[in-house]
Amino acid sequence: MKKQILTYFCLLFGATLQGMSMSLFLFPHSIPSGGAAGLAILMNHWFNLSLGFSLWLANIVFLLFALKYFGYSWTFRTILSVATTSTVVSIITSYVPHIHIHILFDLAAGAVLFGVGVGLLIRAGASSGGMVIPALMIASYKHWSPGKVMMGINLLIFVCTAMVINYQIVIYAIICQFFSTNIIDFIYQLNFHQLLFLSANWRKR
Repeated sequence: MKKQILTYFCLLFGATLQGMSMSLFLFPHSIPSGGAAGLAILMNHWFNLSLGFSLWLANIVFLLFALKYFGYSWTFRTILSVATTSTVVSIITSYVPHIHIHILFDLAAGAVLFGVGVGLLIRAGASSGGMVIPALMIASYKHWSPGKVMMGINLLIFVCTAMVINYQIVIYAIICQFFSTNIIDFIYQLNFHQLLFLSANWRKR
């Protein structure tokens, strides 16, 4: 019981960090933290949908794939993760003003929070949804690191976002992904001596 409570605490904490990184530091500059976030920014730009709701829409198809490949427990935790992240994004973008210091500061802070958040989600047996789902499927099949696979998949979304909104976005997005995916891989491979319940066991069970 204690193990389960701690696992869900880490899941909610990781999802909250992810939502904060997007809404406080990355989305104000239209910088996508990943593929689903990039799609959310594009839907916000084209259809004027809220970023939180757009994030949900961008994740629905991938969650259906996750249900078949990873099983019900993993998919439920991922849905909880997406719901928490989307809620945090909706609340902060609606009620918290963006205090802009410098875009490089926002980029660094967003990358760190996003990397730590997604790393904790994967260790808690979930994901941030979106492109993390196919990334984990490929990583499982090829025995590659999830972070590097995410980086490759997200590049296409970044290019699309840059073409529609601003070409500089792809540069910022790649920098963000470089740092955040390395943080994800670090947390994924880290040995939590006293937190062995975070086993990074995200394969179907």
